[in-house]
Amino acid sequence: MARYEFPKNFWWGSAASGPQTEGRIEGDGKSDNIFDYWYSIEPNKFFNKIGPGNASKVYVNYKEDIQLMKKTGHNSFRTSIQWSRLIPNGTGEINQKAVDFYNDFFQELKNNGIEPFVNLYHFDIPMALQKIGGWLNRENVDAYVQYAKTCFNLFGDKVKFWFTHNEPIVPAEGGYLYGFHYPVKTNHLKEAIQVGYNEILASALAIKEYKNLNLDGKIGIILNLSPSYPRDENNKEDVKAAEISDAFFNRSFLDPCVKGYFPKDLIEIIKDRDIMPYILNDDLDIIKNNVIDILGINYYQPRRVKAKESPCIKTNMPMPEDYFDNYDMPGKKMNPYRGWEIYEKGIYDLLINVKDNYNNIPCYISENGMGVENESRFIKDDGMIHDDYRIDFIKDHLKYVHKAIKEGSNCLGYHMWTCMDNWSWINAYKNRYGFISVDIDNNFKRSIKKSGYWFNKVSNDNGFED
Repeated sequence: MARYEFPKNFWWGSAASGPQTEGRIEGDGKSDNIFDYWYSIEPNKFFNKIGPGNASKVYVNYKEDIQLMKKTGHNSFRTSIQWSRLIPNGTGEINQKAVDFYNDFFQELKNNGIEPFVNLYHFDIPMALQKIGGWLNRENVDAYVQYAKTCFNLFGDKVKFWFTHNEPIVPAEGGYLYGFHYPVKTNHLKEAIQVGYNEILASALAIKEYKNLNLDGKIGIILNLSPSYPRDENNKEDVKAAEISDAFFNRSFLDPCVKGYFPKDLIEIIKDRDIMPYILNDDLDIIKNNVIDILGINYYQPRRVKAKESPCIKTNMPMPEDYFDNYDMPGKKMNPYRGWEIYEKGIYDLLINVKDNYNNIPCYISENGMGVENESRFIKDDGMIHDDYRIDFIKDHLKYVHKAIKEGSNCLGYHMWTCMDNWSWINAYKNRYGFISVDIDNNFKRSIKKSGYWFNKVSNDNGFED
């Protein structure tokens, strides 16, 4: 057996978000965010018509949940503050019930030896701000910066690891390119670019505010990175297609957040198509001078591409797929429930890329996980879900994380998505990801899965044998 031992003080834990876990109760003071609103007008879009109000009730169960975190080996845990809970109108009055909840939640984590990692934005803009354009509107940048500063002042004594956004590309591509997030637009690349640009600017301005407060902590961003692999590494056109794909979906955020500037090849494309975002005089200096301290990497699947062979999409706007085609590689290993390829080496390639090309910035795996439908099939006589497939998935990825660390990657931890089964955007509870099961038909009863007990041992041993 080989022994995979990780560095001292390695972060073992999981990730979640406020809108996917907290739920709502009468009188909590929270207002609608875009998903609350979307569900209210189109509940049929959501799996089994389950909306975000029925997220896993962490708002009332967090003390019990933290004890379950301890039993599953957590020394760290990431969640997010809900903007629409803390500042219901997006700007202005603060909801004191939210302040009390988050203060107590974060302190309870710390009291139990679990370091809180706190993200400020996880796709859940308050509806009051979406009504004036959301991230398309420059006013939203100012509102976000004030919200971020409020969070730093309120909770900065308890939280030492802050993140400005989770997967900021998702509001751009989901809301304006592919129609899987509200406002459900498609083929609007110019708007998607403006949304992404405004998010990057808002992140840099929030970092500036955090540094000005001289708080004792680090601030970063969480990016979902999918390495782009060409169909044929010896085919120049395939390689070029992979580079363009990487520019659109990885370097568009990675470069400005870590290096302080946007990738030249992407700028050339959007200038050529006359879809540059609206930029004020000082913006680029703000982005340049306020880069992140730490990078969270969400990794689920690779992106495989080939040179453009199919016709371009006939719309009045360009799309990223005008420059490459997706490649369906024969024989790939799949998660059939999510429809995603499982390629463990991708996590190693990302970490080595950050090491070699991004100054080996301190980073950690902030999400990695496997969603499976109908996990009750795997309940055995002991009443526990025996999710051996999840254990194998994590183990196989951790082996490549270990390899990258041995080769010099400055990777500080591994968080799985997610702690307990949670509500997931339009998929609701269709696919389950947690170390802990949540029975939504039985008062949201929690129970630890086999993977949770396994992860506890890994954390306690700071590694595993295989």
